[in-house]
Amino acid sequence: MQFHRATLAALAATAFLTFFAAEGSGANAEVSETRAAPVVALTDETVPAAATPVQFVSQEVVQPTPERKAADARLAEAGSLSELVAAMPEGGTMSREMECLAGAIYFESRGEPLAGQLAVGQVIINRSESGVFPSDYCGVVYQPSQFSFVRGGTMPRIDRGSAAWHRATAIARIAHEGLWDSKAGDSLYFHARYVKPSWSRTKIARATIDSHIFYR
Repeated sequence: MQFHRATLAALAATAFLTFFAAEGSGANAEVSETRAAPVVALTDETVPAAATPVQFVSQEVVQPTPERKAADARLAEAGSLSELVAAMPEGGTMSREMECLAGAIYFESRGEPLAGQLAVGQVIINRSESGVFPSDYCGVVYQPSQFSFVRGGTMPRIDRGSAAWHRATAIARIAHEGLWDSKAGDSLYFHARYVKPSWSRTKIARATIDSHIFYR
C-alpha cells in the first residue's frame, strides 16, 4: 500500500513537473515573439530616394589667370591687325606645326605688310584643310616644289631674335586661331607679281596684297 501510494505520489509529481515545464516553454516562445524585430512594410515614404546622378566634366576646368584675362581683353579691343599683333603674348614654346607655319610666313613674306603675311599663313592653313594637299602645316610647307625657300627638305636658319620673327610667330597664331579675317579668303595658291606662272591662268584670283597675288 505504501509502495502504491509512493508510486502515485511520484506519478503526481512527475505530472506536475511536466505541466510546469510545458507552461514555461510557452512563455519563452511568447517572449521570443514579442522581442523579434517588427516587419515594416515598405512604402513611398520608407523607400530611400534615388541618389542624384553624378555629373562628370569631360575636360579639366581651368580658371583664367588675371594675366590671361588682361591679354584676352587686349585682343578683343584690337581695332586693327597691327594692334592685334602687338597684343599677342610673346614667348612660349611653339609646336613643330606652328614653327612650320611661322617659318613659311617669315621666309615668304617678312618684307610684306601684315595683311600680306597673314594671307600667306592663310594659304598654308587652307591647303592643310583642303583634302588635296597634305593635312598638316609641316606637310604643306615641305611638300616638294611648292616653296622656294625649302631646299633639300630643310628650312634655312631663322633669326629668332629679330622683330620679323616675332611678327611671324604672332601672325601664325592669329591665322591658326582665326582671330582676324584675311583678304586671301579661301586661296590655295599665290605668287609674286613680278612673275606669271602658267598655272595662274587656270585659277581664280582672290586678292592682290602688296607684291603677291592670291588664287583659288
